[in-house]
Amino acid sequence: MKLLSEFISFDKLEVIKEENEGKKSFRLSGPFLEAEIKNRNGRVYSRDILVREVNDFAENKIKKNRSMGELDHPENPQLNLDRVSHIIEKLEMDGNVGMGVARLIDTPMGRIAKTLVDEGIIVGMSTRGVGTLDGATVKEDYKLITVDIVADPSAPNCFVEGVLENKDYVIDGDQIVEIAVNNLRKKVDKKYDPKSISGHTLTYMLDFLDEIKQNIS
Repeated sequence: MKLLSEFISFDKLEVIKEENEGKKSFRLSGPFLEAEIKNRNGRVYSRDILVREVNDFAENKIKKNRSMGELDHPENPQLNLDRVSHIIEKLEMDGNVGMGVARLIDTPMGRIAKTLVDEGIIVGMSTRGVGTLDGATVKEDYKLITVDIVADPSAPNCFVEGVLENKDYVIDGDQIVEIAVNNLRKKVDKKYDPKSISGHTLTYMLDFLDEIKQNIS
């Protein structure tokens, strides 16, 4: 399963600033995800899938105060507590759009996010999940992990897939295990044609499958 990150229009995100006894609080409100339309990464999510995942996220994370997100996407699907910047207080579908509210919290990354917002720097929300694709369509195995705060790229077409899209993952119950892609790449001898199945390539692939089997067994 690939780690999928999706951006939505930054100009639709509203910054809500409040001050109580000299202490400022910040919330980011607006569209966090969208269904039934090809997004900037060229992918399409069905409404049924996003309704299911949004409801699950609200029930099992928001209601249980576990709906944390990070400042910028990490290179893995797991939540990194040292990078948490906000709590998602609300996420629900309105038609084909998932509307959300995120509150910036008093952590090191949260304080960075607060400073950026207070200085008028544009930030946006980007979903992080894992799933497989059928062409441009995200399949039923998609699982929403969280919604992160990301920077607005300087050019409209700079929403590149980047490192996150080069990592493959599998889900084993509730545990997300990284497939040993990097180990395979280190073993493969570049002098062999990757389009042919040589003895060496077959050996590498068998080792690769054995490694996956050990990780998920």
